[in-house]
Amino acid sequence: MRGVWCSAGNGKQVIFCDGDFLLMIEICIYGRGGQGGVTLAELVAHAAIYEGKHAQSMPSFGPERRGAPVLAFVRVDEKDRIKIRSEILEPDVLIVLDESLLGVGDVVDRLKKDGTAVVNTNKKPEELKIAHKVATVDATSIAREILGVPITNTAMAGALTKATGIVSLNSLEEKMRERFGKLASKNIDTMRKAYDETQVRVQQLSGERGE
Repeated sequence: MRGVWCSAGNGKQVIFCDGDFLLMIEICIYGRGGQGGVTLAELVAHAAIYEGKHAQSMPSFGPERRGAPVLAFVRVDEKDRIKIRSEILEPDVLIVLDESLLGVGDVVDRLKKDGTAVVNTNKKPEELKIAHKVATVDATSIAREILGVPITNTAMAGALTKATGIVSLNSLEEKMRERFGKLASKNIDTMRKAYDETQVRVQQLSGERGE
């Protein structure tokens, strides 16, 4: 039986569940070296643990150079300890820090048919026919404006929260203060601005994968 995004009673879709049984959420983060994808994975996992959930994050590096593709994984489980440590092949959520990666290999095809794609782009969600649920935000512009550099990980943390509610902004803020110290304030501002500006759309795709 497949899971669905369910409401927690406050009008927000906040957890992936199947009837009364909570399921593990698997996230793939695609970016390039220097964009902070691995740090984003760690922030999300630590924020989930801070909320009392079980979580893990893992990097998967390609060539170790700035601008090279970087893949990171996150698993979050509301109920059970996570025992597997393998690569995520079919994520529930796909985060893309660099829009150019959408056309590389099987990045989009790995996403579950009813999954959520969160993309750094200046396009609207309806312009990206890549997933059942699409969230878009111009994270690069926000990062340049507030941080002064195109490091998009904290902006995309805000977009992820807007799209899924998997962790709260407050929990991410707490972990950013621990991680970034004096630099936390600007990163938190970046995250919150991205949250506000993220557009989310649920759409019906024709000829969906797997049908």
